[in-house]
Amino acid sequence: MPLQIQLNTRPSVLPLYFRALTARKPGQLTGKREAVLATVSLQQQSIDSAHLRDYRAVCGFAATSAVPTTYPFALAMPLQLNLLVSKAFPFPVLGVVHVRNCIRQHRPLGEDEQLDIQCDLMAPVPVKRGYEFELVTRVHVAGELVWECASTLLSRVRQAETGTSGPRPRAQDASACKESGDIRSLKWELAADIGRRYARVSGDRNPIHLYASTARLFGFPRAIAHGMWLKAHCLASLEGAVAEASLPEAFEFHVEFKKPVLLPSPVTLQYHSLESGLRFNLMDGTGKRVHLNGRITCL
Repeated sequence: MPLQIQLNTRPSVLPLYFRALTARKPGQLTGKREAVLATVSLQQQSIDSAHLRDYRAVCGFAATSAVPTTYPFALAMPLQLNLLVSKAFPFPVLGVVHVRNCIRQHRPLGEDEQLDIQCDLMAPVPVKRGYEFELVTRVHVAGELVWECASTLLSRVRQAETGTSGPRPRAQDASACKESGDIRSLKWELAADIGRRYARVSGDRNPIHLYASTARLFGFPRAIAHGMWLKAHCLASLEGAVAEASLPEAFEFHVEFKKPVLLPSPVTLQYHSLESGLRFNLMDGTGKRVHLNGRITCL
């Protein structure tokens, strides 16, 4: 039976980070592939208008009536961290890397709706560099599934199993779709404090995102941008730049994180239209290194 955690309020993030720093983990697999190791749920969660306003501002979204597609991830982040520090997750939390994120919005969320949020921790799968695992988050409103997200994370630990290993199956690559239109680009100058600003809103205060001094403790020369801030800012920029990004109610928003973005730094968002959506890449200032790539497609 998976571990079941029922919350009455969103948990405080700082105690969870303390547990992440101090918890001892066995480093061994538990459960079968595709099995749910643990579940955490929070019912009837309201959206705070001030928090939503701050999120829109730091990510670059316009003050529209619809809730940004990436916003429920920020609401669910403390629940996900609660799973990672629980006894069900066998690996140390520090050093876990977010490698892919796929959001499916079945319809836009309204700011006044009550959200039932559930996060599932899936059993790790051995891959070449360690173990991959998924955090699957679903948001229901009055019993209706309106939003879901699969976050694929990598734990770089020595594999304890032998035999064939490989990552979870990925969705079909959008490069197989017929392309139309020319590649266009938007240039960003990312400030040194964007990690701290996003941390205040999202609660994600991982030291690698805050200061150069704290990032160097984990092997980075400078602080790096949050992956989910980059994903949100890509969406906000595309919505504001091109008519093709006027999205339908139901769509999928997939991103693969390739290389971290050091702060501060210049980056370029390149994008082009597909038969059923958009494809985009976030490049470094030279245009030679890919930080992330992604696609937006209709469901």
